[in-house]
Amino acid sequence: VQLVESGGGSVQAGGSLRLSCDVSRFTYSTNCMAWFRQAPGKEREGVATIDSDGRTTYADSVKGRFTISKDNGKKTLDLQMNSLKPEDTAMYYCAAPRHHIRCSSDVESIWYNEWGQGTQVTVS
Repeated sequence: VQLVESGGGSVQAGGSLRLSCDVSRFTYSTNCMAWFRQAPGKEREGVATIDSDGRTTYADSVKGRFTISKDNGKKTLDLQMNSLKPEDTAMYYCAAPRHHIRCSSDVESIWYNEWGQGTQVTVS
């Protein structure tokens, strides 16, 4: 496993959580990294992406509330989630492709090769 998420948990609506993905073991050169989420009974959906130049994209449902970032020193991919809503409840995954892709939150999960094990976020 080359990607390892942490930071999930349970929080009340309006609260905040910060997810982190350890990417230190990811050895491929990639132009994009992403956070996805999957709620029970729903398809996996892109939440946010960040490319090698630091450009970010977000799903409409999280714009203005979530912030994706990279820490090159700590070798982590982070997702700051504020103003959480019950509909944000899902398993959250970090992901990366092993090849160049269009780096956008609307790119389907099939284009990503490496996935973490996921971390659960529950908002009540």
